Amino acid sequence: MAALVRVVKHRAGEPQWITLCSGLIQTTIAQAQWGRMLHGTLQRHKNGRSQLTKVCYGLIQTIGAAEQPSRAFHHTKKLLATKDYVQPSEEKVSAFTKIIEAMGFTGPLKYNKWKIKIAALRMYTCCVEKTEYEEFFNKFQMPDTLNSWFLIAQLHVWMCLVRMKQEGRAGKYMCRYIVHAMWEDVEQRGKVMGIDSVALKESMRSMTENFYAAIFGYDEGILSDDHVLAAAIWRNLFNKQCDDPRHLEIMVEYVRKQVQHLDAMPGEDLLLSGEITWRPLVETNAQSIVKPTSPTYNDEGL
Repeated sequence: MAALVRVVKHRAGEPQWITLCSGLIQTTIAQAQWGRMLHGTLQRHKNGRSQLTKVCYGLIQTIGAAEQPSRAFHHTKKLLATKDYVQPSEEKVSAFTKIIEAMGFTGPLKYNKWKIKIAALRMYTCCVEKTEYEEFFNKFQMPDTLNSWFLIAQLHVWMCLVRMKQEGRAGKYMCRYIVHAMWEDVEQRGKVMGIDSVALKESMRSMTENFYAAIFGYDEGILSDDHVLAAAIWRNLFNKQCDDPRHLEIMVEYVRKQVQHLDAMPGEDLLLSGEITWRPLVETNAQSIVKPTSPTYNDEGL
């Protein structure tokens, strides 16, 4: 651009002007409209040096004005919000799969459905067998009842659902059987405790309503700040009967670190084995959560 301006100032001969402007047309070939306009003008004014000078000056000014916003655009430093980042694309499925799933059936999955069902049962078993319920009862002065057990269990089931929903259609399929296993277990525990069938049915109906309300509240809390999560825990886990803010602080930290702990586990291992571990309620040694060891399973995924 600077060389072209110097040539204009020295007013070179007409052949140089034609060659120079032709090269300028080639360098701006992406702007085809400008090129055609300049070419036509050169053809009409081959013998007029002053006319060519005006044309080239106009083209220089036009290109210079066009380059300014381009440079400003490419050098803009904008901090992207979370919603501005590109979200991962959804799993691609065939038209046939979409049709049968719209009818209420489950289409072909990445892994065998039977293996996923077994993994779902194992994951739920980890929620009830690897959680120290006695520690929760003693730490937060919760009554040792079926309802208290269920409130703690549903919190851990919810964290498993949050993790598995990240694994696409296979993960969502697994979530259904985790919840199914939970209700089967609740019903069996109620029968073992000798609860009347009518009372048990009524209790399970109430638990179902509370479960889905808790899922909504926990989802909102995990996506928001600690105040919202603490409010969800106060309503759903402590049943609005916690007056000690330190208990809420412990549980907020517990939920955050467990979700992070589950996120570090490979999705394929979770879908095939369902084996998970839990961090302790109160850490004896404050340290960053390391990546857990991968569970082992045979060629059949068992």
